[in-house]
Amino acid sequence: MNRCPWGTADDLYIRYHDEEWGVPIYDDRKQFEFLVLESAQAGLSWHTILKKRENYRAAYDGFDVEKVAKYDEEKIEELMQNAGIIRNRKKIEASINNARIFLEIQKEFGSFCNYLWGFVDGKPIVNKWAEISQIPARTELSDRISKDIKKRGFKFLGSITIYSHMQATGLVNDHLKNCFRWKECQKYKK
Repeated sequence: MNRCPWGTADDLYIRYHDEEWGVPIYDDRKQFEFLVLESAQAGLSWHTILKKRENYRAAYDGFDVEKVAKYDEEKIEELMQNAGIIRNRKKIEASINNARIFLEIQKEFGSFCNYLWGFVDGKPIVNKWAEISQIPARTELSDRISKDIKKRGFKFLGSITIYSHMQATGLVNDHLKNCFRWKECQKYKK
């Protein structure tokens, strides 16, 4: 069975690659989860974040955006003491700030998914890469989304992070064409 080369490092990566990466997500809670994780990953490996994912889920109330938006200084201090997550004050504060902006976008667009998927007319971009070296770190579209999201007040979500988010949540299918998941990810519908 052919997989993208990065998805073979260990069982954690294999499961993530085979079950999640590139699957279109139309659920706001799941979108918020990936935004928190992607912004926490800045400067670190995705593997580090995947290993801490369950700790994040527990620390961030199951990624309930309404609860996270209400986190105060006491909660920030609690998170700063949690060895199971990345204890970076700016990233923690950004996740709370981003939860508040996320709620504003939900009000404006009906859901965060409506907002984000609107950039691709509701349909994943399906790339046909043959080599991992062809996959970009950012695109003109991720630049545009990042610019809009920053204008709305989001933090720790630059163009490269947004492109990673697009890949993870299926807005773009960047599985290599010979990977068994390339075709499978095209079957998921809203």
